[in-house]
Amino acid sequence: MIARYKLLLTIAAVALLQVSAAYGAAVLPQYSHDKTLGVGSCASSLCHGAVETWRDSNVFQNEYVTWSRSDKHARAYAVLLNDKSKAIAKKLALPKPAHESDLCLDCHTHNPKPAQRTQGFQIADGIACESCHGPADRWVKSHVEPGATHANNVARGMYPTEDDVSRARLCLSCHLGTKDKFVTHKIMSAGHPRMSFELDTFTQIGPAHFRIDADWQRRKGSWNEVRAWAIGQAVASQELLTLLQGPRGRDGLFPELVLFDCHSCHHPMADVRNTAARVGAGPGFVRLNDANLLMLRQIARRVVPADAAVFAQHVERLHKSVASGSDALAQARAVEQLIAAMIPKISSHKFSGEDLKAVMLGLIDDGLTGQYSDYQGAEQAVMAMQSVADLLGRQNLMRTQPLKPTIKRLLATVSQDEKYQPAAFTKVLRELKTNVETGTGK
Repeated sequence: MIARYKLLLTIAAVALLQVSAAYGAAVLPQYSHDKTLGVGSCASSLCHGAVETWRDSNVFQNEYVTWSRSDKHARAYAVLLNDKSKAIAKKLALPKPAHESDLCLDCHTHNPKPAQRTQGFQIADGIACESCHGPADRWVKSHVEPGATHANNVARGMYPTEDDVSRARLCLSCHLGTKDKFVTHKIMSAGHPRMSFELDTFTQIGPAHFRIDADWQRRKGSWNEVRAWAIGQAVASQELLTLLQGPRGRDGLFPELVLFDCHSCHHPMADVRNTAARVGAGPGFVRLNDANLLMLRQIARRVVPADAAVFAQHVERLHKSVASGSDALAQARAVEQLIAAMIPKISSHKFSGEDLKAVMLGLIDDGLTGQYSDYQGAEQAVMAMQSVADLLGRQNLMRTQPLKPTIKRLLATVSQDEKYQPAAFTKVLRELKTNVETGTGK
């Protein structure tokens, strides 16, 4: 068995380099060397600023209007001007106000280096077109020329948001953090909201400015919500472990606490959590935030079934090493490498109806055995179950309409993290399992 572990880790190390070459080539828009033109370059009524969608067009053409009217990203900069942001900046003793501090601007707006800003750029535009699609200097003209292709646009600097891995890395760069920008425990302690993210759910709840149709898939490839969810879980797990290993993983003498489960500490003393049910846990243990790793365990069982047990064992070793303080960074590196090897397999996996049902029941069973005693795991599980159920219903693989009232009640149990009660969550989860197995609902 030890020999098998070593072989898998060697293979994973090679795969990590391959993944970096395949998916790491796209530079995040904020750090691109291309120049940012500003939203005015997209906002013309003849471009993406139409009030209504165009007929006989393969894109809506009203993307700017949708963003400016309905997308919270358009108002991300304005948040930095409110009283709460001013109070956070004061508590953190920032030398400049929030709306002038890179610590805040790096995620609340598109914040390229001054040399990459043109006259049309406005910092107050928030998370705008080029924040996600990449600075447009090299592709804004060519992308409307006859014969233009998406591949050519990407070659000229457009960010490949259609690729699940690239999109996950882009979104998580703010919604989780990177070595360059990161909402730390100190920032949260000063009043910043807890960060929460799941790729498919957040994609679905955002105001749509694209249509997944035959033309989109011809130009950009297939679209699968559960694959996006799975990729999001893998990339989030990988990024968390990368942060844990780097300089950001420490805060003076202490580890960076935002990488750990909030409710290991933040719950009433009288609220005794069922930590004994968790692998590698025990009373008084500040547990690494393994919400995404819990989801990834189910994904591994379907995508890499032969190696799923090995992956679970390495995660268990990680928890125990974090608790003991012995060899934790090496264990984090080992798990990260296994995830790196898994990512391209998830990307190419065709999630069947059998996969979807198995994932749904696996998530439920984990909850019933106490794996979601921590809030963040429960939160991720509910978003996952909703995504899987939606896809099962759309593909006519299961009668999911009867499940919706139960899933709605399950969502209610995680609506407020401070009021999360594992027992109440488990009660509704048990009902959901019965409904899934029998195809009934209330």
